[in-house]
Order: sequence, then C-alpha cells, then structure tokens
Amino acid sequence: MKRILLIATGGTIASRPTENGSLAPAISTKELLSFVPEIAEVAKVDEVQPFFLDSTNVCPAHWLEIARVIESRYGEYDGFVITHGTDTMAYTAAALSYLIQDSPKPVVLTGSQKSVCLRDTDARENLADAFAFCADENASGVHVVFDGKVILGTRAKKTRTRSYNAFSSVDFPDVAVMRDGKPFYYLGCEKPQGPRFYRTLSDGVFALKLIPGMSSDIFDYLDSRTSALVIESFGTGGLPEYGGWEERLGMYLQMGKTVVFTTQVEREGSALDKYEVGARLRGLGRVLEARSMTLEAAVCKLMWLLSFAADEEVESLFTMPIAHDIL
Repeated sequence: MKRILLIATGGTIASRPTENGSLAPAISTKELLSFVPEIAEVAKVDEVQPFFLDSTNVCPAHWLEIARVIESRYGEYDGFVITHGTDTMAYTAAALSYLIQDSPKPVVLTGSQKSVCLRDTDARENLADAFAFCADENASGVHVVFDGKVILGTRAKKTRTRSYNAFSSVDFPDVAVMRDGKPFYYLGCEKPQGPRFYRTLSDGVFALKLIPGMSSDIFDYLDSRTSALVIESFGTGGLPEYGGWEERLGMYLQMGKTVVFTTQVEREGSALDKYEVGARLRGLGRVLEARSMTLEAAVCKLMWLLSFAADEEVESLFTMPIAHDIL
C-alpha cells in the first residue's frame, strides 16, 4: 500500500460557515479524511497542516513552504496530496511545477467548490480521486485533480467560479480522467529521473492587464518597484500607439528589466509578430512572448528563473519547455 502525505492548507474544502454566513477554513486534517473513509483502502496517509488559509491569502511564501515540506519528507512517501482553495490553486500548481521539477513521485492538488461537511458537495469525490491518482503506479509530477479530470500543473486554470467543473486545461489535453476510482490516461510518459528542487522565487514580477485608454504613466510606479512585467495585451499581442506606451516600455527595457507579452484571450495564445502593433516592439529590446502559456505559468516561471538566472540566460530559460508549459 502506498504511503501518501496529505498537506492541508485550508480552502473551501475545509471550511465551515461563520457567524455571518460566509465560509472560512475550520476543518482539521483528520476530520477532512474522516469524510472519505475509502481513502484508507488505497493508501496509508499521514497529515500535515503548514497553514490554514482561504487561498486568496496564499502567496509565494506559502508556495515555498509547501515545496519545503515535500522536499524534507520526499524520501518517506510515495506521493503528496495538497488540499487547497480553488481561487489561487492554479498559481500554486504552476509554482510547484517549477519548484519541484522532474518528480517521479506525484504531487497532486485538489479542493472543492463546496465544503466537505455539506451533504451536496464535490469535495469527497475530488479528495478520493486525488488519492486514487496519487497512488497510481503511472502517476508522476505536479497535477490538479478536480471534477474527474487530471490536469498538468502548468496548464490548469480556474474557469468557473461556482460549477463543479471549475478547472480547465488550457491549450493542452487533460492528462487523464478518473473513472471508478482509477485514472484512464489520455497521455502517457516515462517516469522522470528526478526530482530537482528549487528554493527561491523572485518578488519583482508584476502582471499588467491593459484596458483601452490606460495611461502609460503606470510605469512611474513600475520602474522602481519591479524587475519584470507580464503584460496581458489584447488579441495576439501588442501595445497601443497612443499615450507614449512604446517609449515607456523601451525605457523600462533599457533598465535591464524583463518583459513578457501574453494575451487576455484564454485560448490559442499570443503571436506578437502578427500585427504591426506587436511586431514593432521587437526592436525595443528583450521582448519575450508567453505564446500558449497560461498567465499563472508565465508569472510563476518568471518568479522562478529570475531568482537565480543570469541576465543573458533569461530568454533561453523562459522559452525552454518545462512540464509542457510552452509549445
């Protein structure tokens, strides 16, 4: 029987109603497991609770804490299940995909749209599926298991706020579906020869979402406070010709900073050279492109690589595929 460590972090799955009727994390790890007794049939489970938060409050320091727990206990367990709030789960999954690379042991994130203590909930099935996938001989690497789908950590995005099918795999197939407590794989791969752990993240990355008419004066704030920007542009990518955007971006790049263009459109990615509003930016300096990456993956990958990479390595490392994050 596999040994699996449950890393509980809070979220809706472990929440109860407060006095005012809103939800807040309150259910212990042992109580959480008690709602799904069949887990004991697939794995011997130990529990740890590094923090207890609504995932809106989860930040890079918590991603590093989860990675530290896994690294420190990696030799003791066959896999790791992380229960997590849904709102920032895709960021955590992406961050762990860079902090824990080439893991032959599975690292599985799950949660729910309704608390495990409610009668009508998706929590119990999601939790059972997460452990069943984690205990499977063919499972490895970082994945989100939710609503019967197994999604790569670098490809997961929350696309619904209330429905049980809250997560989608963006521009990449689901790895598997869970059927009767077992994974049915769409994609197969050899076990990676790892793991490789990383222990730092840069705190200088900022995601800037353009809206029509926005002033480029935002750089007055960004110039001194950030080392990299992910710009969520329109369509396939570009900058407005009005308002001095090109000039301010050029000044930002001349400071030795990094800029990555992505798109606000959920599917099919960026193509910066398609239109003049994007193609002309190539002459300003090191302008990178997220292409098919999710915003979550682009942000977390920059945080990861800027924490250790030399300036001349940034472009090659960013465009190097990791866990199928970029095509």
